[in-house]
Amino acid sequence: MSDRIRMRRSAAALLVAAVTTGSTLLLTACDPEGGSGGSATTAAAAPKSPAASEPAGGASSGAPAKGGTLNKTAGTKLTVSTNSATVLMDGKSVDFGTVVRDLAWSPDGKHAAFIDGDGNLQTADPDGTHKTLIAKAPSGVTWSHPTWQVYGPNEPHGAGTFLLFTADDKKSLRLMAAEAKAGAKPDALHVGDSEGVTEIPDTGNQWPNSAGKAGWTVYANKTDGQVYFHDVVSRTNGGVIAKGSQPATDEAGDVVFVRSVDGHSHIFTEARGEQGKEHDLTPGATVDYTEPVITRDGKTVAFRGPDGIYTVPTKGGKPDKVTDTVGLPAYRG
Repeated sequence: MSDRIRMRRSAAALLVAAVTTGSTLLLTACDPEGGSGGSATTAAAAPKSPAASEPAGGASSGAPAKGGTLNKTAGTKLTVSTNSATVLMDGKSVDFGTVVRDLAWSPDGKHAAFIDGDGNLQTADPDGTHKTLIAKAPSGVTWSHPTWQVYGPNEPHGAGTFLLFTADDKKSLRLMAAEAKAGAKPDALHVGDSEGVTEIPDTGNQWPNSAGKAGWTVYANKTDGQVYFHDVVSRTNGGVIAKGSQPATDEAGDVVFVRSVDGHSHIFTEARGEQGKEHDLTPGATVDYTEPVITRDGKTVAFRGPDGIYTVPTKGGKPDKVTDTVGLPAYRG
């Protein structure tokens, strides 16, 4: 990947593309190729669910999650949101008291971000309590796939916690950012080159993922079918990683993504800085595998199959079906 990185002439020019409300932000995004194997979490396809009642909290029921009988998720930090109020978490069913779509976890695993039944951006504690309405989606706009971007006190641009997500107004897909606090005002993120080069598109972007890592995010562009990176901290504006969709990243910046092979969606990995050295984790797949996520330490990838969630080591191996609950996988911390 290093040969695709283009260093910019000054930090000031770089920051123009990533500053909102006085704070520097990053971005990411992507969706299924050709729509096969995709879920309701895709920005352009995610229907708004009916509004749900919101009790004070949604404690764990202590029972297996709805959706199936196979459940090997306990102790794995793997969670599955099912476009309902129920989230599979640590082998149990947790009721959040509202529809949970596109669940994503803060780096420390102490907070969840999701799109609620009204299409709005919320956060909550892992048991569904202490819900906070971050922002309401404008009429006619679908929000999807939030991810966390956390800056520590020693970062060049100061401390801050932000949520990045996709906005679909039926005309374009854009990346947005909002502070992770009640009543935040989302702003559009601009990933295009601040020096006027147009090779990095600002529209068509979706499916952001950052693993909480300050400065580094991956996303994908629906129009050109490519996965991109953006990195403020290392003073690069960004560039293409690979052909594909639905990217996710770990703390080291390694990437996992979806690509169509022989008519089916496969899961690929690529190490940061090793562009072109891609590894197919699902060779010979006869069904669609989509929506991959990677553990923060980069050792394991989880992804969605038509009959449940599978995991596989990033070094390769036979995928292991860990639950027959079908939904969006995510790793908590």
